[in-house]
Amino acid sequence: MAADCEGLLWITDTTAIPMAELSFHFSRSGGPGGQHVNRTETRVELRFDLAHTPSLSDDQRERVLRRLVSYVDTTGVMHLVSQSSRSQWRNREEVVERFRTLMRGALRVPKKRRATEPSRAARQRRLEEKKRRGEIKRQRRDVSSDSE
Repeated sequence: MAADCEGLLWITDTTAIPMAELSFHFSRSGGPGGQHVNRTETRVELRFDLAHTPSLSDDQRERVLRRLVSYVDTTGVMHLVSQSSRSQWRNREEVVERFRTLMRGALRVPKKRRATEPSRAARQRRLEEKKRRGEIKRQRRDVSSDSE
């Protein structure tokens, strides 16, 4: 887990979320596993109140809510689940790492696209290719219809 000694989970170089804002809920995993899976609560659900967190600015919150809408319920709480491991601790580490990855991707500000125009040479190549394709199609035509 990438939490530091102050209990902060660093998402980016400038953004950190206190571990106290993350809540973990444990339950029994489904699927095969026999007695172990029936007795231990290894499934981990991470909940994070995205709509009301003081750790993100308003712009960041809006960007994350817009991009991670499939993980957020109607009250603005984000839910992530891990149950791949037989160890509760490993499932907890996995779900926190997935949380960091999702948040890092959602917080990334896309670069502004600068409109460009094709160069003269690119326009020339395009027109030559169009002429070449047209010539190929012209040669496919039925020759007998022209002689009538």
